Amino acid sequence: MVRRALLLVNRNARKGQAQLEAAISQLNVLGFELLEAPIDRSSRLAETIREYRDRVDLVIVGGGDGTLNAAVEGLIETKLPLGILPLGTANDLARTLGIPSTLPEACQVIANGKKQQIDLGWVNGKYFFNVASLGLSVQITRGLTKTAKRRWGVFAYAATAFQVLWKSRRFKAEIVCDGRSQKVKTVQIAVGNGRYYGGGMAVAEDAAIDDERLDLYSLEIDHWWQMALALPALRRGTHTQSRWVQSWQGKEIFVYVPKAKSINTDGEITTTTPAHFKVVPKALTVLVP
Repeated sequence: MVRRALLLVNRNARKGQAQLEAAISQLNVLGFELLEAPIDRSSRLAETIREYRDRVDLVIVGGGDGTLNAAVEGLIETKLPLGILPLGTANDLARTLGIPSTLPEACQVIANGKKQQIDLGWVNGKYFFNVASLGLSVQITRGLTKTAKRRWGVFAYAATAFQVLWKSRRFKAEIVCDGRSQKVKTVQIAVGNGRYYGGGMAVAEDAAIDDERLDLYSLEIDHWWQMALALPALRRGTHTQSRWVQSWQGKEIFVYVPKAKSINTDGEITTTTPAHFKVVPKALTVLVP
């Protein structure tokens, strides 16, 4: 049976055109009739999905985490299943879902994989797959150029992080998690829905994208060398045991700071504090191995 799929591709993504054309050919061989809508600007993604809702059986998004995030509202509204071609720099959602980084294998997952319902995070009206955060990560996002991402891939994240770390200072915040309040002095507050973010960092050791909860950590270092010591644990998700980290788990979280701070959702700066976070259980259906 031929399946009709809307193909939304970021043709400026890090992986090359040749790989992409090969993936499109493979999807045709695997029995898909592809209706490709080019992405000229990400703000049109959700609208495009709505336009095609009655003409296709699923949506295939080729790009990184930012491209996927831009499509999320259209996917929620139409309830169409999502297939992922990981074409970005970090591909953290694909990593969380166990989708292979090589396009031929990712195509096989779209054709032969199973459907899995996943949760979404939500902050101030904006959805996120992976992580929403404020502090250090926002400075990294602002310092991370497209040229650096294309040239260095995930290593660009680490290089930019150490550059901004020299200038970062702790700020005061109040965190209210499922009704429990705590005041902190921190360089970063991160709220995770999935497992991976920032090019392979783990939100928490036992985080999952279908556990119907959010995982929050507050990074309370005040010297660059402490970050160097904490980094291995942050990559593994074992940072909850670090003396420089406080962590919470919950379904609804509020963050207040004396002066408004920008919030990064899946690598894009989209909103500001005060922040109201919540988990949206079983919000989307995704094709996984």
